Amino acid sequence: MNTNLPRLSLLLASTATLAAMTGCMIGPNYSAPVVKINPAFTETQAPPTTQASIVAAVTGPPVEWWTTFRDMELESLIHRAAKQNLSLKQAASRVRQARAQRGVTGADLLPNFNLDGGYQRGHGSNNVEIPLGAFGGSSGSKSPASSGKGKLTLPNRITPTVNEAANPGGPQSPLGLGGLPGASTDLYQVGFDSTWEIDVFGGQRRAVEAAIDDIQAAREDHRDVLVSLLAEVARNYVELRGLQKQQAIAQENLNAQQQTLDLTKSKFDAGFVTNLDVTRQATQVATTAAVIPALDDQIRVHIHTLGVLLAEDPNALLDELTKVQPIPAVPPEIPIGLPSDLLRRRPDVRRAERQLAAATARIGQAQADLLPKFSLTAALGFDSSRPKALFDWSSRYWALSPGVSWPIFDAGRIQFNIKVTNEQQAQAADNYQLVVLNALKDVEDSLASYRNEQLRHEALQQAADAAKQSVQLARQQYEQGITDFITVLDAERDEFGAQDSLAQSQSAISTDLIALYKALGGGWEVMLPEPRNE
Repeated sequence: MNTNLPRLSLLLASTATLAAMTGCMIGPNYSAPVVKINPAFTETQAPPTTQASIVAAVTGPPVEWWTTFRDMELESLIHRAAKQNLSLKQAASRVRQARAQRGVTGADLLPNFNLDGGYQRGHGSNNVEIPLGAFGGSSGSKSPASSGKGKLTLPNRITPTVNEAANPGGPQSPLGLGGLPGASTDLYQVGFDSTWEIDVFGGQRRAVEAAIDDIQAAREDHRDVLVSLLAEVARNYVELRGLQKQQAIAQENLNAQQQTLDLTKSKFDAGFVTNLDVTRQATQVATTAAVIPALDDQIRVHIHTLGVLLAEDPNALLDELTKVQPIPAVPPEIPIGLPSDLLRRRPDVRRAERQLAAATARIGQAQADLLPKFSLTAALGFDSSRPKALFDWSSRYWALSPGVSWPIFDAGRIQFNIKVTNEQQAQAADNYQLVVLNALKDVEDSLASYRNEQLRHEALQQAADAAKQSVQLARQQYEQGITDFITVLDAERDEFGAQDSLAQSQSAISTDLIALYKALGGGWEVMLPEPRNE
């Protein structure tokens, strides 16, 4: 009967008891922070504008907000950017990286198994003396192993393993690294060993908890990159169409001013006006003509930017976007939801909350270093000096070794590390509060800009209509000789300026709405597939 079996059973039972104790978790448990916010956005209480109204609907903003502009080209660019953008691909890679890191962290909860094998040829030193009592001989006496003095009973396995021979700093055989004193020996070995640090107090589980929170934070970062990308594509597209309209207005005014110049030259040839009127109108024509190349330069910059956002050559979209199209119009009604919706919808807020959860879990991970660590090491294999007897049952060896380690003195390293994690958690909590406040600020700012730009647009529309009438009257009176040419010049400059400002304002209304949609944080729900492991 093997007397080691009861001992082994007791050891395994103790290990199982320790494993059962692993339900406890050191460190604070995370609870989501409570943020006090207003029940509604303040800017929605301002008087509505005539062009579009803002509704604090409970339903919130549309998820596919870009479709509210009813521009097929814009929708096409949005979808292509979501599939191809390189910054978005980098964010997806960070999600996969966080998942892999979770695997690395979680692996420490399970035992490690190693398969070993090797061969050693060695010759032992003749000058090694073995304490007889070490292996069952007379206590307190020494004898050279090769002398034959005294009775010496050697254990089954006294020759160092290949790993021991290769690692002089590791465990040493009492016979020396060469094996039996004065003898040349062969050793064939095959087996496996296992180590397992039992997570009794939950420090490693806290690390896994933090790693899971990191995955979720990376996923929210991926979504935040998408929200910014969609807004960036839409903004550049709207500004592009606005610049094209400004260029069309400049060209239209240039044609009208050229006609006035031709008329002035005719009057000069007929002797009705002086050359001063001709040169003044020529100056006006040249000034307007100089605006067109500058606008064309800005147009190309926006087309190049859109190309890069779509991960294409900067000039890849020139043929597609150089055709003039109207500025995308805003919808008549803008539902924006409630401030509390931001905490559930904006990815940057959700990311900050997950970062706070991860920082909280790492406090427990750091505190676990104060407590003892329990481990279990096991080895099983075969040793033999003859290859044919290597796998005989009598060649077996095994070892099972539970262990415990408890730090006694480390110059305060663990305590300081706990303080570091506490401060990191406090910083994450403050960062969450700051992100929420900035999110609310973004919405309020966008609402104010959107509303006030519409009021400005109405005033500019009235100014443009009045300027158009002034030009018509000034030209008629000039042709009839009722007024001088300076009046015509002033009227033309006023009309061009009013029309240009009106086009810029129309573009600004749409870009302000895009900024509002971005501040509300929508779009990722339908546009973003889950990053897959590759």
